Amino acid sequence: MTPFLHIERAGGIVTVRMNHPDTRNALTTPGQIQEFVDLCAALRRDKSARVMVLTGNGSAFCAGGNVKDMHERAGIFAGSPYALRDTYRDGIQRIPLALYELDIPVIAAVNGPAIGAGLDLACMCDIRLASTSAVFAESFVRLGIVPGDGGAWLLPRIIGVPRASLMSFTGDTINAVKALEWGLVEQVCTHQTLMAEARSLAERIASNSGHALRLCKRLLREGQHMRLDSLLELSAAYQSLAHHTEDHQEAVSAFVEKRTPDYLDR
Repeated sequence: MTPFLHIERAGGIVTVRMNHPDTRNALTTPGQIQEFVDLCAALRRDKSARVMVLTGNGSAFCAGGNVKDMHERAGIFAGSPYALRDTYRDGIQRIPLALYELDIPVIAAVNGPAIGAGLDLACMCDIRLASTSAVFAESFVRLGIVPGDGGAWLLPRIIGVPRASLMSFTGDTINAVKALEWGLVEQVCTHQTLMAEARSLAERIASNSGHALRLCKRLLREGQHMRLDSLLELSAAYQSLAHHTEDHQEAVSAFVEKRTPDYLDR
């Protein structure tokens, strides 16, 4: 079978395309889940990677779970309640843990519908851009189920509890304009310019020090569940590390000399 993730590399920018357009990039097989986990593990080891762009091939970003398998109680939806619980814990729930905790910034270029687990996948990314053809739905309730992959934690932190509640309780779909108004996405582009805009943003991010990017992202993550005094203590520790990198010295020298810095991730 064709790998689910098609991976391209240009310098420090890693572009990842979900590549099962025939299923609208539905995310349900153990193999697909393992590809995401393996990719995140590889990127954590690769200190030359600075930013990742995630998008979908075809008409959809990700259509979520395979409803046909749900109907037939097949694939990852087979088994007893206890077996299903373990299937979620040992399966799709590994993606938010791997992707959300990835050290480098992740941009979601939402090219089309992001439904159910597809919306939650976009929410695992740090920044979301959307094409005008993108639509979003936290649609689990429409199938008589609940967000099983972290959406109940992710979505309220992005758009607030009242709006996340509205989307979760109704299962209604919102378009890209509404998503922009609600802060779910940062920018809406035409379908033709989406990837160019995502790459432009990725280039701006990747022009910075890889060390600084990783430490900054970790602070943002930790700050979501720490007290201010605890975060300040962690910030001081991270800052002391950053001050002793060669990249910091290069950044300061380049600023003083009015030139573009040449970072070596050291």
